[in-house]
Amino acid sequence: MRIDFGRVALRLLGIASVAVVVGMPTMAGSATAGEQIFDELRFGVSTSVQSGHSREDGVFPEITALFDPFGYDTAVGWQQQLLHPRVHLGTSIGTSGEASQFFTGFTWTVDFNEKLFAEAGFGGVIHTGDLEGDDDGPELGCRVLFHEYLGAGYRFNAHWNVMAQIAHSSHANLCDGPNDGMTRAGLQIGYKF
Repeated sequence: MRIDFGRVALRLLGIASVAVVVGMPTMAGSATAGEQIFDELRFGVSTSVQSGHSREDGVFPEITALFDPFGYDTAVGWQQQLLHPRVHLGTSIGTSGEASQFFTGFTWTVDFNEKLFAEAGFGGVIHTGDLEGDDDGPELGCRVLFHEYLGAGYRFNAHWNVMAQIAHSSHANLCDGPNDGMTRAGLQIGYKF
């Protein structure tokens, strides 16, 4: 039995999108209840950590929005934090002719103390990179890929934080074509509302 990667990835993207919409307060409710649409906004930059022909040139400015439809902010202790993921939605903009990405999925954040935290994310990505070709840069095989990341961060105060992150996108050999993947590492500055 062959798995249709495109359908699996699109369903994953759909589930994350529905979670965002269901979890967002309406604009009228937000005005009266004092709630924000975003739980956190992050801005950063990354670069490719791959070598050889699959290395991407340039830097990749990134913007990520995190939403809290499952009550992460009310979770106490790391066990509850793992049971209440946030939803992320973001983009990584290709420079030097490399791939741009639009990604979404779930984010699990665990606090070690008031200052230090770790994070993992899993979801899907749609990209503008090469599927197959002779050019430099990764050959990705499919337009829709899995997207996962790991990060470690430091909170300056209740609102501002910085996080080092490594992210990988590939199709895990679930569709035809090459699977060089994209692996990028970078820093993000976050503002939690």
